[in-house]
Amino acid sequence: MHLWRRYRNRGNSGLVPDDTTFTIDDEISHLTKLQSESCIYNSKAMVRNRPKMPIPVTNMLLAREANYSGRGRFSSADCSHVLCRYLPRNSATPIDRMNSEAYVSQFSIDGSLLIAGSRGSRIRVYDVDNGWKILKDINAQSLRWTITDTALSPDQRHLVYCSLTPIVHIVNLRTAMTDSRANITEIHEYLDFSVDGDGDDFNIYSINFSNDGRELIAGTSNDSIYVYDLEANKLSMRLQAHTNDVNTVSFADQTGHVVFSGSDDNFCKVWDRRCHVAAGKAAGILEGHIEGITFIDSRGDGRYFISNGKDQTTKLWDIRRMSDTAKLSTPKTYVWDYRWMDYPSQARKLKHPSDQSVATYRGHSVLGTLIRCYFSPVHSTGQKYIYTGSYDKCVYVYDVVTGEIVAKYSWHDAAIRDCSWHPYYPMLVSSSWDCYVAKWEFPGTSADTTLPRKKSSRTHLH
Repeated sequence: MHLWRRYRNRGNSGLVPDDTTFTIDDEISHLTKLQSESCIYNSKAMVRNRPKMPIPVTNMLLAREANYSGRGRFSSADCSHVLCRYLPRNSATPIDRMNSEAYVSQFSIDGSLLIAGSRGSRIRVYDVDNGWKILKDINAQSLRWTITDTALSPDQRHLVYCSLTPIVHIVNLRTAMTDSRANITEIHEYLDFSVDGDGDDFNIYSINFSNDGRELIAGTSNDSIYVYDLEANKLSMRLQAHTNDVNTVSFADQTGHVVFSGSDDNFCKVWDRRCHVAAGKAAGILEGHIEGITFIDSRGDGRYFISNGKDQTTKLWDIRRMSDTAKLSTPKTYVWDYRWMDYPSQARKLKHPSDQSVATYRGHSVLGTLIRCYFSPVHSTGQKYIYTGSYDKCVYVYDVVTGEIVAKYSWHDAAIRDCSWHPYYPMLVSSSWDCYVAKWEFPGTSADTTLPRKKSSRTHLH
């Protein structure tokens, strides 16, 4: 049974005009409500058949004090129901100015740390709860062009970073020295992801830890997915996964059995490591983008994920809709390179005739670099939103169910490649090619920083 009713064009073998409408009859809407709807809605005190009205926060606080729910505290749904009303405000405060274009910015799982990486070999680790104090200032080793990705181990002891090389470096964050200069103040261990026949000219675009911290998974420019066993200190798997660059990989859930991948061949693929992988066969394929995929973020439930595409869209996917084989290779009638060209106007009107996505979100720009998108946090929003950086210097926040743009944050002077929502507070951090790492927060979330903003008029490189 299809969980979303969407208009679909029929009888065409090629790309067709996109006049899809958002009509909601879906499971993810139900799941979102379960995570973000006040328990008062389900109370016996509710008058039957009365339309649901927004419940004032003061009423919820009074009900909690009176132990109305019988739990003595807010449920997780109550917490997200309150917090999701207080989105970060459209007024940014700079956290830091990097020495070059800022490419990566990510909170740790508990929100106590922020990792920010720039093109000019700098990676900084900030103590979020201690005035954004710099805990580590890492000088990346063996850098080629830029830091493409970073990942923090689940125990927050180790940081890995990758570049446009087959080498992933790992740094111990628990050492006392603040400055981290390779082979001088401490050792940056390296993990070689190349195997016989690979050569040394492929790039690593995406890197992630498994939930148990024992493995690293990477997406690369030689069309492959790599898995590195950290306990055995060796590469455990190389999978020829796509027919073009694998820009992004993500674990589907905490088990680590299922992996999502996205490529410049326009396909999202699902890999079940318990079967098929040895034969190089994907568990399923999802098609709908008409340009390459730049990033994938899993909802964490093993079913849903989102992807950013160079066709200027974010798409929501349900893996229960996947197919065994691709139905259509998307033919194009235009020549275009996302790194330095605007997206053709005629392409914006096209829709994949075999689109298997659940929903499509439009408004932001995926140009110039591999722009990233995410689900908003479970605790503070119930994953009600999707947010993404954009080439047009803004951060966009979409309602996952209605597709509406509920917030658009504008402050930076250049493309925003990455952004991260604090797991517990209404605070969002963005990293931009204007070299700034900035935060957007609801008033009272944390102490303001006082870093002055300096305009830069120099040309930003792609």
